[in-house]
Amino acid sequence: MRCDAPEGWAMARTNTRNTKGVRRQARAQGTSRKVRSARKQGQSILGRMLGLLPFTEEQLQKTFTVLILGGALVGLGWLAQASGATAVASDRFAHVASNAGFKLRSVTVQGTDRMNEMLVHERAFGQRDLAMTRVDMDGLREELLGLPWVKDARVSRQLPDVLKVDIVEREPHAVLRRADRLMLIDPTGVELEPISRADASEYLLIEGPGAQGQVEALEVLLDAAPALKGKVTGAEWVGNRRWNLTFDTDQRLALPQGVDRSAAALISFAQADGVHRLIGGEVASFDMRNPPRMYMNVPGRSERQELSMQAQEEGEET
Repeated sequence: MRCDAPEGWAMARTNTRNTKGVRRQARAQGTSRKVRSARKQGQSILGRMLGLLPFTEEQLQKTFTVLILGGALVGLGWLAQASGATAVASDRFAHVASNAGFKLRSVTVQGTDRMNEMLVHERAFGQRDLAMTRVDMDGLREELLGLPWVKDARVSRQLPDVLKVDIVEREPHAVLRRADRLMLIDPTGVELEPISRADASEYLLIEGPGAQGQVEALEVLLDAAPALKGKVTGAEWVGNRRWNLTFDTDQRLALPQGVDRSAAALISFAQADGVHRLIGGEVASFDMRNPPRMYMNVPGRSERQELSMQAQEEGEET
């Protein structure tokens, strides 16, 4: 049995569906407008922020590209190292180089004058029969710098099979007296090697607790009186505060403590020596710990003689 719906009812249903479709479309369009508006607003804020930076958009793009590529390379390097591929490649390359004749076979040493050259060979030949690509030149240089005589060193390859070592030696400067031996030292106080008493006679003899750390200061002090410097054969650091100097005549000069006071006293003594010929005379020791007065000890006399630098200068002026 067929039942036809009324015409008005069918039209009502059609209108209801059309109305719902229109509403959905309107809502979709509204949402799309909001998204576009938010996107434009975000882009506008980002654009203003980028505009404040002292870079162009092209420069920023290049920077980001470099950072991305750099990160990728670091990641690949890390993966290669973690998997052992780097070590395998290095070993393979070293094997090929060795078979091609690039293997350490000899070492040449230059710059050694006073030091024992065999000390250099012992450390250099520790890398013998290695492929030249596997020679640790930085490590060898550090070993050489640990030798007493070596002030500086340069290590280089001479392909196919020679390692060249250039040495800069320290200069011997003085002899340090220790309780059990004499040590040759450089101008900074670095100990070079033991030395015999006979060979030590040509160097300035330095002694006293803490004297090794005062070698450079002593050199500055002696430079204050060049006329006396060549006559000083010994220096004793006393009480970790002052110097006693010994001349080639075995006469001794006691200086006051303090850098400036000791230099001034030494200069005054040099001036007095120029007038009175004190060095080489009958005085055994001079005491200038209380400048400008100088006390002189003359063997065979019960009392010490006193020479006042100030009184001397006043007498010369009159």
